[in-house]
Parts: sequence; structure tokens; C-alpha cells
Amino acid sequence: MARRKFGFWYRLAAVLVKPPMLLLFKRDWRGTEHIPADGGFIAVVNHNSYLDPLSYAHFQYNSGRLPRFLAKVSLFDKGFVGTMMRRTGQIPVYRESADAAGAFRAAVEAVHRGQCVTFYPEGTLTRDPDMWPMEGKTGAARVALLTRAPVIPIAQWGANLAMPPYAKSKRLRLFPRKTLTVQAGPPVDLSAYEGCEPTVEVLREVTDTLMDAITEQLAQIREERPPERRFSPRRTAEQRRRPVDGESDAPRVSDHSTVEGENA
Repeated sequence: MARRKFGFWYRLAAVLVKPPMLLLFKRDWRGTEHIPADGGFIAVVNHNSYLDPLSYAHFQYNSGRLPRFLAKVSLFDKGFVGTMMRRTGQIPVYRESADAAGAFRAAVEAVHRGQCVTFYPEGTLTRDPDMWPMEGKTGAARVALLTRAPVIPIAQWGANLAMPPYAKSKRLRLFPRKTLTVQAGPPVDLSAYEGCEPTVEVLREVTDTLMDAITEQLAQIREERPPERRFSPRRTAEQRRRPVDGESDAPRVSDHSTVEGENA
């Protein structure tokens, strides 16, 4: 794949980040043949560690296509981090917007300009106790339906072993040396939704399809069978509130008994 002109700021970020990543971790990059050589596309990635954006970015950078992350607009005003976010072309998300499609206008425009736009559909670190992808939000589905661009499911594993997401200590667990595995799968088949209006039901179905594709890639990496039903923070919270609210005296269900959630 031909190396593109990445520009000064992205190369500066690579100079700062790649050497420690190369020194501290082993790498297992898989499925780069599924990354489109040209044209805009959407990458949907699981999120299980504060470290995994660096792991995925390293993988995507090495593929020859630069990732454009969606991030809270407040991050773009924070000193050096904000400067790097702006200069490397990351995409601010205006969460206060009541128009969900309008909030992702910049993402749609970036895809139309031929860029790679990266979504973490879960919206936050997974709450699944076994680190499987949980219920997704609908932003990636909206942009996919609006652009009709290829959607590449990407799973990663290993960063969570070096920096567990909810450990009391945020210290890196570097030894023994961890392997960062990132695997891209083939484009998700969304042909059944061509021409569909982005209703709540359609967006939920597309999002579930994307999460299934990510989970399939992660199952291959882990060589394990994922849970039959996807973890849902909303449903779990409802189950935990019931005894307090007097809605039910039944014992709390296990984490994996909660599946579908509402749109976010």
C-alpha cells in the first residue's frame, strides 16, 4: 500500500508515541488487507482500556490510512493535547446538540473527503465483566447510512492486560511484556439497509450488526466464545434499581443477562 503524505503534526505524534510503544509492547497486526486503499471509510473499534486508542492508532497508521477520531469538543481546548487534536484533524463531537445527525456532520464530511473516521461505538470503556463489547450507540450507524461508505470492524486485545480499565491503580503492568493484538475484518454487509430511513429501529439494528461484527473479530483473537447476549449498562442499572424502587423483590440478575438497550 502506498504511503500517503501524513503531514507534520501526524508525523510528530508518531515520533512521540511509536518508540515507547515499540519498546514496551509486542505487536500482532491482523487483517490489514481489509483496510481500503483509497476512499473514505468508517472504522468501528471495541474499547477496553485507556491505552487502546494508542494501540489502534499505531495499527491504523501502519496500514497507511490515518485515523480521524471523534472526541469530546472540550478536549480540543486543553493545551498541548488540544493542539495535537486540532492539528492532526481529529473530529470534535458537540454532545449538547439535540440533532444527532448534525452532531456528526463533520464525520460525514470527512468520509466524503476520503478519510478514515474511527468510532468507538460503545461510547466508553466496556462495562462487560469479561471485556466483551457491550451495547453500542448509534453514531456510527448514522454516519454509515448517510455516507454508504465501507464499515470495517476492528477488535483489539492486550492493552486491557497492560492497563485494566477499572483497576484502582492506573499504573501500567508492563511485565511480562504484553502483546497488543489488533484485527480488522471484512466490511460489514449493510446492503439490507440501503435506502432505509434512519428510524430508531433501523439505527438500533445497524448498530447491533456492527457490534456483532466487532465481537466476531474479538472472538477470533481470544479464541473464546462470546456471551450469547450483549451486556447493557442501562438494563443492568434498571435491574439494580428495582428493589430500591419497590418494583421487584427478585434478586439481581447476572451481568450477562442484560442485552438490548435504547439509543444513545
